[in-house]
Amino acid sequence: MGALTAAVSRERGDIVPKIVKMMETLRHRGNEAYGVATSDAVKIGSSSSEATSGLKSPIAIGHNLSRILREDNPQPVQSGTVKLVFEGRLCQPQGEPSVEIALRTFGSKPLEEAELILKGLEGAYTFAAVIGDGLIVGRDPLGLAPLHYGEGRGFYAAASERKALWAVGVREVKSFPPGHVAYFSASGCILKPVRVVTEPEKRSVSMEDAVKTLGRLLREAVRRRAYGLRRVALAFSGGLDSSILAAFLKDTGVEVQLVTVGFGGEVEVRCAREAADALGLPLHVRLLTESDVERLLPRVLWLVEEPSHLAVSVGIPFYYVAEAASELGLRVLFAGQGSDELFGGYSKYLDVYKSLGVRGVWEALYQDVKGSYERNFERDEKVCSFHHVELRLPFADWSLTTFALSLPVDLKICSPQDPLRKRVLRRLAEEVGLPPEVYGRRKKAIQYATGVDKALRRLAKKRKMTIKGLIEDCWRRMEWENPEPP
Repeated sequence: MGALTAAVSRERGDIVPKIVKMMETLRHRGNEAYGVATSDAVKIGSSSSEATSGLKSPIAIGHNLSRILREDNPQPVQSGTVKLVFEGRLCQPQGEPSVEIALRTFGSKPLEEAELILKGLEGAYTFAAVIGDGLIVGRDPLGLAPLHYGEGRGFYAAASERKALWAVGVREVKSFPPGHVAYFSASGCILKPVRVVTEPEKRSVSMEDAVKTLGRLLREAVRRRAYGLRRVALAFSGGLDSSILAAFLKDTGVEVQLVTVGFGGEVEVRCAREAADALGLPLHVRLLTESDVERLLPRVLWLVEEPSHLAVSVGIPFYYVAEAASELGLRVLFAGQGSDELFGGYSKYLDVYKSLGVRGVWEALYQDVKGSYERNFERDEKVCSFHHVELRLPFADWSLTTFALSLPVDLKICSPQDPLRKRVLRRLAEEVGLPPEVYGRRKKAIQYATGVDKALRRLAKKRKMTIKGLIEDCWRRMEWENPEPP
């Protein structure tokens, strides 16, 4: 785990200095070892300068290491003429490093074989490989691991975070599309879809059968992501999604530590305590103050890399969850992201239902799942990586996602006035044996449940600004050339 960087010169000049700049910009993601590969060499060092000493090349890939598990070793790795950086984790219970599994995929036809990674390997990952005079870059089908790319003056580049590309002069930075591979060379860029989320055909299924299949898929998603782990943290609200995950994680035999954040007077903290007691699991509560929110605003903006009210108001409480997990000595954090888009958890879907009917809800759910990589996954992974904590999301499992998308809307939202929504998931929680206070509790988004949105509004009012103005003012003050976080 750590950070991926890659670049190729369109003018056949030396690209290594840009790799060094990007690696230094991303050292908050990993600084235990640095590695660089060119067409001719692979070097590992304790610093980016050591890893690139003596190297000159028009093409290069780099990696910053953050060792989450003992199997995590410095990269790039090499097999024959292929040099590979694989940033992320596969859900493969062999106990073998993910990068080695991915490397074995490559043989005599690397362009075709890179596609096999996306077609056959489940997980949260990005990769970059030096193949002759070109680069092959790819991203997992749901976009769970962040990857951005763009064109600078005379070169192409890709990196785990936007700020690395901004640091080397790439101004128009895009999110690399999930489930795609790209081939970059001096001649140009070819982007190809391989395995992407598509709108499914509606499945004809009863509530009972849907609950049974959903339970099996979610249990398996949890089991595969918990394999080989002894202790994990779980972002916990005491609500539907996190309580189901807590129960399923507990059943795997892994030690589960629940983590929640909020202001002392919020009802949600009390609800989290009650749900934790019902589950028989330990809960760690991080109480926030308005000064915490004010202090953290610039740093979270720097991490999420967009001046968005939503990104900041979700990113701040999630930052504290990841920080608490790290302080507990826990390097893997489970969370329930992805559930609301799959099962219609947000109240906005009722407005869609009223105006556009069932078909409109179906389309909205599909588009929200398809776009979750930009709205949710990138933000949350970057916040966790800052604390050297690996984020694992069982609801964002390919088999579960494709199944849930195919379910009829009425198994999720029973009417335009449905106060609860996520009906099939609530039925699963009931069958699992969770208390009614959990499966009957109404959805409340994290920014409201934790009180962070209220704190931001008070802070903006104190400065005589709107929230948008507050965030944009802070954004303008960002020094993106400085690799140190504010």
